[in-house]
Amino acid sequence: MLLLLTAIIIGCAFGCVTGLIPGIHVNLIALLLLSISPILLQFVSPIVLAVFIISLAVTHTFLDFIPSALLGIPDEDTALAIMPAHKLVLEGKAFECVKLTVIGSLLSVLTSIAIIPILILLLPPIFEKINPVMGYILIVIVGFMILKEKSKSHKFWAFVVCGLSGILGYLILSNPLFKDPLFPLLSGLFGVSMLFNSLFEKTQMPKQRITEDLEIGRKTIAKSLAGGTIAGSMTGLFPGVGAAQAGIIGSIMVGDIGVLGYLILQGAINTVNFLISLVTLFTIEKARNGAVIVVLEILGKLTLPQLITIIACALVVAGIATYLSLFFAKIFSKIIEKINYTYLSVAIIVLIAVLVFVFCGSLGLLVLAVSTCLGLVPIYLGIGKNHSMGCLLIPVILYFIV
Repeated sequence: MLLLLTAIIIGCAFGCVTGLIPGIHVNLIALLLLSISPILLQFVSPIVLAVFIISLAVTHTFLDFIPSALLGIPDEDTALAIMPAHKLVLEGKAFECVKLTVIGSLLSVLTSIAIIPILILLLPPIFEKINPVMGYILIVIVGFMILKEKSKSHKFWAFVVCGLSGILGYLILSNPLFKDPLFPLLSGLFGVSMLFNSLFEKTQMPKQRITEDLEIGRKTIAKSLAGGTIAGSMTGLFPGVGAAQAGIIGSIMVGDIGVLGYLILQGAINTVNFLISLVTLFTIEKARNGAVIVVLEILGKLTLPQLITIIACALVVAGIATYLSLFFAKIFSKIIEKINYTYLSVAIIVLIAVLVFVFCGSLGLLVLAVSTCLGLVPIYLGIGKNHSMGCLLIPVILYFIV
């Protein structure tokens, strides 16, 4: 028990590092652990190392919205949340923004644990029936996204942006020359383009308020949580369907939930994604993300007692991560209100460019430049930024139907 508690604490500490520092991913730490696991396994049992990885990953899903919301630096899990989050930050509600995603993450842990016994029974037949038609389901979702635009002109440009983003995403993701292609791609489409637009509009950072009050109804919270749990479960079940795609699916399912509700939904998806991946590993022996693959490598086969132990530890980690997220959100909120927003935006753009060059090289900078230009198009045309998610949706559709 003491070793498990130690693994939880160390895992939470590493989760703070990966969650708060852009460019350092959970999979990187997990793979480093796997490389030294033969040495570590001489001193601790495999379940202890697995609990460390689970603690790291769950904590990361709670904290990774802080750099996304407050700094505009996205990853695959938070790209779609940047625009609504940025809107709240510019209204002086940065802390509330993070708090909403934390609410989604925490409540989704409880709902996920509640439905796990049902999922253990239902996942295999659901996977067998839906997997062959998943590509066509995503095509319908893309079409629905485009048709939701108000005018014929907006629908046309939404189709163009989605198509161009899809072509760009396919060319980059299918090219082995690109290292970590999602970082420059998503940073340009959602992060840097948004920051450039703020610079052009000479946006000013308002004083941030830190309050315990949230102007959101229980019905909206319930709808957001339900949509996030169902859509997040799909990411753990179907290959290629990530948090970004699930965000679109979930928002379509629940209808208009507003900016606040959407942030809860997105927070729920990220955490559910990882927890359901463990159930997928147990039921159909498929690993859907890098951290779970490492868990499989360490454990060999996930047994029911091990799954119960991991889920129990995840519940403890959720409580710790909730406190850590709100703690760091308060600190970041106080810092950003004291900094000139123009200087902050320029500094973040430079930081992203440097990180892209370090992790992806000169080709990464080219991807960042092209995706930034494409990311500015929906802003100036007045269409939804979600159409830029064609960069991930189109390649996934092709994965399923080709």
